[in-house]
Amino acid sequence: MIDRPATCRPSAKSTDSPQASRAGPRLNKTIAVIEGDDAAPEAVRPVVELLNSLQLGLNWVYPEVGDVAEAKTGSTFPDAARAVIDAADTTLFGSTSGKSGAALGYLRWGKETFANVRPCRYMPGCASPLRQPEGIDFVIVRENLEDLYVGAEGPLEDLAALNLVGRTIRKPVHELGDGRYAIKAITRAGTERVVRFAFDLAARRDGKRKLTCATKHNMLRATDGLFLDVAREIAADYPEIEFESFIVDDFACRMIREPERFDVVVMPNQYGDILSDAAGGLLGSLGLAASGCFGADYAYFEPAHGTAPDIAGRDIINPTATILSATMMLDYLGLDSAAQRIEDALARVYASGAVLTPDQGGSATTTEFCAALARAL
Repeated sequence: MIDRPATCRPSAKSTDSPQASRAGPRLNKTIAVIEGDDAAPEAVRPVVELLNSLQLGLNWVYPEVGDVAEAKTGSTFPDAARAVIDAADTTLFGSTSGKSGAALGYLRWGKETFANVRPCRYMPGCASPLRQPEGIDFVIVRENLEDLYVGAEGPLEDLAALNLVGRTIRKPVHELGDGRYAIKAITRAGTERVVRFAFDLAARRDGKRKLTCATKHNMLRATDGLFLDVAREIAADYPEIEFESFIVDDFACRMIREPERFDVVVMPNQYGDILSDAAGGLLGSLGLAASGCFGADYAYFEPAHGTAPDIAGRDIINPTATILSATMMLDYLGLDSAAQRIEDALARVYASGAVLTPDQGGSATTTEFCAALARAL
C-alpha cells in the first residue's frame, strides 16, 4: 500500500490550502489535458481512459496548443487555450519538447505555481540500481519560479556599465573575455512561500517530520545564503519539525548513500530540477518520477520523464510517472480514495513483476501495462 498523503497532498486537511479551496462541493471536476510531444501522448491517453473507467465525474477538455494551434490561429498558445485552462480545475500535462511549451510556461509562470513537488518512494518490484532500496520515501520540494530560471542571460560585455567585480576572481566580470552571463535571482518572498509550503508538507506527512534544506551557501553567499537564512528563520515557526541543512553537493552524496534518512527536502530551482531527476534514478527510471506544481490557487501535474523521442510510436513508454502524477491530481481534487485505489493496484502490478515495461526489465507494452493495472483495479 502506498501512503499517498505522505507524498501527494502537500496541504491535506488544511482549510486555507489550495487543495481545500479547489476541492469544493461540486461533483464534477474539469481537467484540461495537454498530451505533449513525441511519446508522451502514448502515456497520457491510456491514463485518461483508466480514470474515465472509474466514473469519478471527471470532465476532460483539450485546449489546442502547439503546432495544431499555430496552424489554425498563428499562435502556439492562443487566447482560447488560455481560457480553457483558466476555466478548468486543474491541468494534466504530458511532456513537451516543442511548441506546446508555451502552454507549460503559462501554467508555471502565468499561474505562479511556485512549488514543484517531486515524490521519491520505492515500490517493491521497481528496478532500482540500489541493493537495498526499501525505505526510500522522501519528497523534493523545488522552488519553481526563480533562481537561474528567470532566464536573464546575455553577453558579458553588457555588464561593463555595472563594473561588477567578482568576489572570487577579484576583477570586473566583463573583463573575463568573450562569454555569456546568467542571473541567479533569489527573493525573500519567493523563498518564504516555498519553504513554508515544504514545512506544511512535512507537518502533514506520515513520515519522519523532518525538513532538509540543500543550498550552495558556502560559495553563493548572497543568493543561496539568503535561501538558507530564510529557511532557518521559518524553522522557528515549526518547532515540531526537525530542521537540517546541507551544502547541496554533500546532500547529493547523502541522497545516494542514505536516501532513507530524508523526509521533505527543499531547495532552489536549479538544484531541485537536477536532483529530483537523480532521485528518479534511485527508484529505477525517470518513468517512475511523478510531479505536481502548486500555486496559491492552481496546480498542474506532469510526469518528469520528458518526451522520450527515441521510443515515440513504439508503445513502450512507462506510464507509471503519468499515473502517479494523475493520482497526485486526484488528491488535489479531493478524490483521494480513488487515488489510493489506483496506487494500491499499481503496487500490486509491480510486486507481481509479470507485466512491466522495458525500462523496468520487462517486455510489456504501454497498452499491456495499463491493461494489467485495470485488471488489478
